[in-house]
Amino acid sequence: MKRILVCGSNGLLGQKLAWMLKNNQEYEVLHTSYHRSFFLGNYPFDYTQLDISKRSDVKSLVTSYRPDIILNPAGMTNVDQCEVEREAAWKTNVIGLENLAESARRIGAKLIHISTDYVFDGKNGPYKESDRTNPVNYYGKTKLAGENVIIGSRVRNAILRTILIYGTGIQVKNNFALWVVKSLRENKPIRCFEDQIASPTFLGDIALAVLKVIEVDAEGLYHISGEEAVSRYNFAVQIAKVFNLDSSLIEKRSLSNMQLPAQRPPVTGFILEKAKNELRFQPTTLQQGLVNLKQELGTITLN
Repeated sequence: MKRILVCGSNGLLGQKLAWMLKNNQEYEVLHTSYHRSFFLGNYPFDYTQLDISKRSDVKSLVTSYRPDIILNPAGMTNVDQCEVEREAAWKTNVIGLENLAESARRIGAKLIHISTDYVFDGKNGPYKESDRTNPVNYYGKTKLAGENVIIGSRVRNAILRTILIYGTGIQVKNNFALWVVKSLRENKPIRCFEDQIASPTFLGDIALAVLKVIEVDAEGLYHISGEEAVSRYNFAVQIAKVFNLDSSLIEKRSLSNMQLPAQRPPVTGFILEKAKNELRFQPTTLQQGLVNLKQELGTITLN
């Protein structure tokens, strides 16, 4: 039986992985995050508090638990917040990775990490794994630095870059899709970029890709996302259509006309051939992903 230590278990992807690993008899799983308790605490999950930016705490837990795999979907992901609170972003997205990589190397564990399309500048998308990185904001720079920490540590690893994950969980931060649904349900006008284009990723798809990496013991860099490239504006319109909400509340805006703390890469998207060939990854269509999201939300109240 393999032992898996999951960091960031209270986040969107962390919660999804908890449910998907729950009944797998091949794995013993310990969930962690910087929160005192697990948001899924009403269910029988093993959980302990861990701040990955604290080197001694990471070392102590990894040494005592001795996982075969350390799985890290944790990170500071608010792009504008990272631009303003740079010390906090570096502490979580880079120092946290240094601590995990060091402890993984010490016990011979494999490290699986989640990264982002924001390591690219958005000038030549869609991107394959071997394309040149060039982040245009501090968030992307910290995520790229985290990738380099892992690669430089020579620990066994897999890095999965993904794009604009949409899905739901308990007390999760609003992702783009949840923000659109909540706003339109409250009849609030929203502004969405018509010139920022990417391929949204259904939460279940990235979670399945992580499990496949574990199953086949894959190593290296993989791009995981949806296949349909859409602007933020068109994504919001499709969300409104599936959820039977008023799309006239959605206003077009241009990146070039908005004064935001962090610059955005205009066109990303991924070439998925490596993941399809090596992981047998098959992305959910955007339409089906939104239908799935609507079903999963059910009667959940969005905060």
